[in-house]
Amino acid sequence: MSRRTALVVCPGRGTYNKSELGYLKRLHGHLSDLLGILENERSIAGQVSLESLDQADRYSVSTHTRGDNASLLIHGCAMGDFAAIDSEQFDVVAVTGNSMGWYIALTCAGAVSPSTGARIVNTMGTYMQEASIGGQLVYPLTDHAWKKDTRRRADVLSLLESLNDKPGIEVDVSIELGGTTVLAGNTKGIKALSEALETIDQYPMILQNHAAFHTSLQAPVSQKGLAAFAPVDFGEPSIPMIDGRGHIWSGKSADPAKLHEYTFGHQVVETYDFTRAIQVGMREFAPDCIILLGPGSTLGGAIAQSLIGIDWNSIDSKAAFQARQSSKPILLSMGRDDQRPLVTGELNE
Repeated sequence: MSRRTALVVCPGRGTYNKSELGYLKRLHGHLSDLLGILENERSIAGQVSLESLDQADRYSVSTHTRGDNASLLIHGCAMGDFAAIDSEQFDVVAVTGNSMGWYIALTCAGAVSPSTGARIVNTMGTYMQEASIGGQLVYPLTDHAWKKDTRRRADVLSLLESLNDKPGIEVDVSIELGGTTVLAGNTKGIKALSEALETIDQYPMILQNHAAFHTSLQAPVSQKGLAAFAPVDFGEPSIPMIDGRGHIWSGKSADPAKLHEYTFGHQVVETYDFTRAIQVGMREFAPDCIILLGPGSTLGGAIAQSLIGIDWNSIDSKAAFQARQSSKPILLSMGRDDQRPLVTGELNE
């Protein structure tokens, strides 16, 4: 039986929530090498251990969502999941990620060593937390069938333009996330956005412990990242990577200097287009399926909406995606108990 080709998607911030408490130990406690690398990074940085966070008696929003805690915790869960993919069933043809997921993708693809990857994630997460510049909120740009609402997008972009003309306000698009947009800005800008945007269900939703990622406001964090790491920390990926512009990095064409510059430059201060990354991955590699690494599965909707945006294999609506998932799933989320065994090969044991 031939292997299925797969595009692997790495999660970003906000994916380790109350229901994920204990995920790292429960699923990956046996991976001593991985856990050793992660805990060594925490020890060097003088930070609380991942074990104490993952094995806490209760989930704490104020503790578990902090960038200096959440980042490496999510990275560890995702790397454990990547190692658990059944190589006899799946051939990983490309890897991408959302926002912080780009850092995880670097390690999955072999562009950086496991120890360097852990250091990048923990360092940048700590820098973001220490700076705590601005914030983010989420807002939908599709209708209930997950189809594009071009009028709403135009209204949002117009609002951003008008708000930026007001003194003391800085707002921008942070992440293109399938059928939603993540907007970011300084404190005054986020407040203005939350008050001006039309209420749709639970939106606009301000994200807790999130800064104005992927905007020019993060220039100080970008400069610290560029100084803390060097091109020599990067190498040639063994698996093609798709970044937040939809650019593909593969093999010898992945110049370490340019990869370093993108990772701590453009990736930090410019809009991250996760939608385009997924769509490029599908069009360029035509995988049989998409594997979403845990923890959590909150990116599932954004991935589905990205597929709907290009009418992938006649998936042109929420109903069409759900029908496909119930027959022959194209999206396999390792953070879901019902789909994880399909990826790890546990059903075949």
